[in-house]
Amino acid sequence: MKTEILNKLRSEALLLPEAERAELAHALVKILDVPDDAGALEAWEKEILHRLAEIDAGTAKLID
Repeated sequence: MKTEILNKLRSEALLLPEAERAELAHALVKILDVPDDAGALEAWEKEILHRLAEIDAGTAKLID
């Protein structure tokens, strides 16, 4: 039974537009990759956004 459901989900997912498949894949990976400390995930997301903002503003020192 589980294989049938998985196959159906997989088939339906492949019919989605590329952007929606990417969104679905990201959501699934995020569910699997939950750290033990939920606060750590939130802190990392905040840090990533902060670093991206510094890059966009030109204030970050980038290293090759």
